[in-house]
This record gives sequence, C-alpha cells and structure tokens, in this order.
Amino acid sequence: MENQKINYQKLLDKTISELTERKTLLLHACCAPCSSYVIEYLSSFFDITIYYYNPNIHPEAEYNRRLQELKDFLGKFPKALETKIKLIVDSYDTEDYFNSTKVREEINLQTEREMGERCRRCYEFRMKRAWEYAEKNNFDYFTTTLSISPHKDSSKINKIGADLQEKSSSTLKYLFSDFKKKGGFLRSLEISEEFGLYRQDYCGCVFSMRK
Repeated sequence: MENQKINYQKLLDKTISELTERKTLLLHACCAPCSSYVIEYLSSFFDITIYYYNPNIHPEAEYNRRLQELKDFLGKFPKALETKIKLIVDSYDTEDYFNSTKVREEINLQTEREMGERCRRCYEFRMKRAWEYAEKNNFDYFTTTLSISPHKDSSKINKIGADLQEKSSSTLKYLFSDFKKKGGFLRSLEISEEFGLYRQDYCGCVFSMRK
C-alpha cells in the first residue's frame, strides 16, 4: 500500500481502542500550539512525557521563546496539570541540525519549499533522537506532534516512525498519527487563542525563516 493511501488517524484510533490500560508515551514536541490539542487528545490514554529537541530552530532567541511558551502552557493547561505531564529538554546545538541534514553541503536543499527533502531529514534526525531516549527509558510508545501542522507531510513523518520501530530490537512502539485530522488543527487554533499562545510565523530553521 502506498504511504499516501494509509489513513493514519484510523491506525491511531485502532491502537487506542485496543489499549487495556494506560501506557507511557514519549511525545516529541516542537512548540506549545502544536502540543495543545495532542495533549488534550492523548492524555486520556497515556502518561505523557514531552521531549523537546529542536536544534533546527533559528535563532536561539526564537528557540528559547518557544521553549518558554511550552513550559508556561504546561503550567496552566488543565489536561497537562491533571495528568502531571513531564517535560524533558534536550540540548540546543545547531550543528546537530546542519550535520544531520547536510543542508550546508547540498545547496539545493536550502531553497526547497517546505515538506521537501530538507524537511524530511529534519523530521528524521529529531525523531531518531527522541526514539533513542524513549528506548533507553523504557517507554511503551513514541510519537511526535509534527503531524498536526498542515505544512508537514504526515506520510513522511509516519514512514520515519515505522522505520525506527522496524529497525529496533526493543519493545517500544511507534504511535501512528495524523493529528490535524478530526478537527485537530482547528482545535489547536482554538486552544492557542484561549490561552494566548505565541504562534510563530515560520517553521523553525533559517531557511524557512527566509521564506
């Protein structure tokens, strides 16, 4: 079956329907707005730990602003407080981004539209880092908030997750998702407005900022 024909929302619904108890979930997150609906939706089924690893974000002041906004949001969002969501912050080193994506060496990647190969590589290196953390810390499931954005390719995101699981010898499972579905993206806009969240006007890297 071709990736674009897979209904990832149905896969998520199926996984949730088959759960017999709460499971632990490591949730890679890029910002507060993208986390909002995902937390609201998944916190009824999982004990969530958010993993913030985004060295692609430029400049550092923007990275810090998004991180602080996420911290502030977790400190006041009822679902986050009720379920005691934790936050893990990994290192911020932009060389991780450049070395992993090879975007400096492959000049053509710098002018690509969003959702191209540059973005796929960016999804992959962040998700791989989060997956490794989840494995080391014995989480039941791993996923990312990235698919909530209409500017992100959910097929590429879920293919990366499937590959990580296939290559792994651990019991960690990838949670397939397309969080923009079922009104997820619209709900994230509503929550953002309700809590006055800062919504950035570019994805994160210096090349998306130039657009």
